[in-house]
Amino acid sequence: MSQDRARNHYPWRTVSVLPDPKDILPHREPFLFIDEVLELVPGESARARWTLRPDTPFLAGHFPGEPIMPGVIILEALAQTGALAALSTDDGRGRLALFAGVDKCRFRRPVRPGEVLEMSTRVTRTRGPIGEAEAVATVDGQVACQATLKFALVDREQAGTP
Repeated sequence: MSQDRARNHYPWRTVSVLPDPKDILPHREPFLFIDEVLELVPGESARARWTLRPDTPFLAGHFPGEPIMPGVIILEALAQTGALAALSTDDGRGRLALFAGVDKCRFRRPVRPGEVLEMSTRVTRTRGPIGEAEAVATVDGQVACQATLKFALVDREQAGTP
């Protein structure tokens, strides 16, 4: 990692002025699941927060009368948090972080409207454009989801986007 750290866009270990998620991620509403970046160590880790608003469209059908955040959306929020770390380096800037796999995923508690989801990711392995990160999402300090996420950094042309 020390060689990667030398190539980071940010010359210090932890970013002191935190970016808007839209400054790093290509995601936009309604598929941006991060409200605020809490901590960022380019190429290594990220922490972020997202509040599940009661008027979020998918809640109307998941489940009527008993709305909860779908697990796949929690995983996507975690992946976006990991993408903050991966895309904030010189090697990652302008690229896309794509899912390559999910291992050891466990859902521990439901996430309900009005709750604040805090996501933490830590890159544990990289080899070329492929990486792996440990990810945990919590609500009020209780684990909602934990997983090992695998990702691939690709140029936008490889993903078929301009």
